[in-house]
Amino acid sequence: MASKRQIFVGGVPIGGGAPVAVQTMCKTETANLEATMEQIRTVADAGADLVRVAVPRDKDVEALRTIVKDSPIPVIADIHFNHTLALKAIDAGAHCIRLNPGNIGGPEKVAEVAERATKASVPMRIGVNSGSLPKHLHALERENSVEALVQAAVEFVEMMERLDYENFKVSIKSTNVPNTIASNRLLAEKIPYPIHLGITEAGTKWSGSLKSSVGLGTLLADGVGDTIRISLSTFHAEEEVKVAWEILKALQLRERGPVLIACPTCGRLQFDMDTVVAEIERRLEAYEEPIEVAVLGCAVNGIGEASHADFGITGAKDEGLIFAHGEPLRKVKQEELVDALFAEIDKSLDRGEVEVDAGEAAEGADWLAKIEEENAGELTPERIAAMEAAAAEREDADVTAPGGPDVPEGEPYLKPVKAGAGNSAKRVELDEQSSPTAGRRFSRS
Repeated sequence: MASKRQIFVGGVPIGGGAPVAVQTMCKTETANLEATMEQIRTVADAGADLVRVAVPRDKDVEALRTIVKDSPIPVIADIHFNHTLALKAIDAGAHCIRLNPGNIGGPEKVAEVAERATKASVPMRIGVNSGSLPKHLHALERENSVEALVQAAVEFVEMMERLDYENFKVSIKSTNVPNTIASNRLLAEKIPYPIHLGITEAGTKWSGSLKSSVGLGTLLADGVGDTIRISLSTFHAEEEVKVAWEILKALQLRERGPVLIACPTCGRLQFDMDTVVAEIERRLEAYEEPIEVAVLGCAVNGIGEASHADFGITGAKDEGLIFAHGEPLRKVKQEELVDALFAEIDKSLDRGEVEVDAGEAAEGADWLAKIEEENAGELTPERIAAMEAAAAEREDADVTAPGGPDVPEGEPYLKPVKAGAGNSAKRVELDEQSSPTAGRRFSRS
């Protein structure tokens, strides 16, 4: 169901099988050049492919000329109500124009913008929000809001086609998640153009992220959507970008930076995993490589559940085990787990492969076996599943799992990548309010 058509915003391809593009919108007054450029650089560093800026006044157009020239990523001019601002934004060099044909002043004014955009080879995003449907669709909206949203979008598409302008993407946005999902699914069946996804006015960082993840994640999993924006009530636009990337990474649509896997903890937990996870997450922010790191709260479930991870740790009361691709590397004291983990990560990133000391690996494997034997009676659903998986592997596999001490020399099991820089980060400290120890098996004392 991916869109057949492709457009380019600056040098970024949208649709036609291109990777889903991440965009956000500056929260600054566009005319404030210093603040706007600082935020653009921040979101670009966070992974934004595109950035949108509001252009409600002539002085914002003047600022746009400099912004377009200095921005590290393509800039979209957001226009409402005043079509002359759209014309001026095109002349100022905007890489794309965001337009709602329903509030710009009528078909004649839309035609003016389309003509100017055609001459400048500038694409547009056209579309509709649930709060700004054309008046003639208000009755339909009361009967079937999804049909009304799709009808409005299709009418706008047909208007642009009559103007011989097809260099555009389309968006339908609603504050209602089910309506957003249903309307975009229906729209994707009706048009070949790229589709921009978003949950409009989604909410705070917490609630808005969840609503966006459900709505956009569902559509992207269906193959609907070519570019996304997370709309959060926060001045920190980079937070929108981070959420967008987590959605794409979770669906394995794009890779950027590390992936952290962490068990939810339970009554078997014997060490301060909350603090360990918080510190690992913080230190992983310094890495650009798409490494996968797992943190398991106990040895009962072993490392089988995270055997696919590039690196991981599993802990007990006083000691823990560092592993790579399901194979033990070495055991260390619990208070040294994080530092030792990042030492192994940095070594491997520098060398392009994991360095295995056969003696330390064997000692770690013995330690893990001992812990598992001590807790053999705890047949949790996770452990049963792991045992069944291990049994199936023994029946089917005739080769050693990659990454163990017996891997032939010269066969790395981590692709060569640039060295990271996570060992210099400040240690994270969680207090009792953030991570209470009452009723749990471990203590910080």
